[in-house]
Amino acid sequence: MLEVRGLSARYGAVAALRDVSLDVRAGELVALIGANGAGKSTLLRTIAGLMTPTAGRVALEGRDVTGQPPEAILRAGIALVPERRRVFADLTVLDNLELGGYALPRGGDFRRRLDAGVDEAYRLFPVLHRRREQLAGTLSGGEQRMLSLARVLVEKPKLLIADELSLGLAPIIVDEVYRTLETIRDAGTTLLLVEQHVHHALAIADDAIVLVKGEVAYSGPVSELGDLQARVLGADPS
Repeated sequence: MLEVRGLSARYGAVAALRDVSLDVRAGELVALIGANGAGKSTLLRTIAGLMTPTAGRVALEGRDVTGQPPEAILRAGIALVPERRRVFADLTVLDNLELGGYALPRGGDFRRRLDAGVDEAYRLFPVLHRRREQLAGTLSGGEQRMLSLARVLVEKPKLLIADELSLGLAPIIVDEVYRTLETIRDAGTTLLLVEQHVHHALAIADDAIVLVKGEVAYSGPVSELGDLQARVLGADPS
């Protein structure tokens, strides 16, 4: 599904990614882990087109999308749920969800596809259906995070990449979000997750990728990760 080869990126004189190569197979849930400052968010932003790499290649299903604008990469099938709550506070929950479908192909079935995407979001997050006419800014923190995730699912992406979904959420909400991620994966969407609660991510992940100072230190099955997690991250912050 996703192929990254020799990817490098910089913030001015600071190298954030150094020759990163990795693969994410279709239907997998992959956990991207590493200490603070390892380059995890930079990698997601570069894949999604929010940063331009200084070298390397990103391909989705064999199609080169390197350096394309974010909207083109979204239309190709890669959707990013960024860190923290990113909702349109002055719009309703339904308005937010419908905006998630802006990149759907226009045509005679656009409305049908949009409505189907919104209905699926409601199925995954029933609380959003109950709050559909409520302004997004009045939702709880957990509900806003659910909305930011549900909004990108309206697009029905091939690859969903998410940055710190559980940040600032109560444990009971984190558990609910992770149950939903498993449902999304089981329905056929490929996922690449950055997560502060490492044990949550690894518990449901097929593979893990470990970044250390902008370089890949490990890429492979979670079952073979061994003690690298503890050596790289220390104690799990959760």
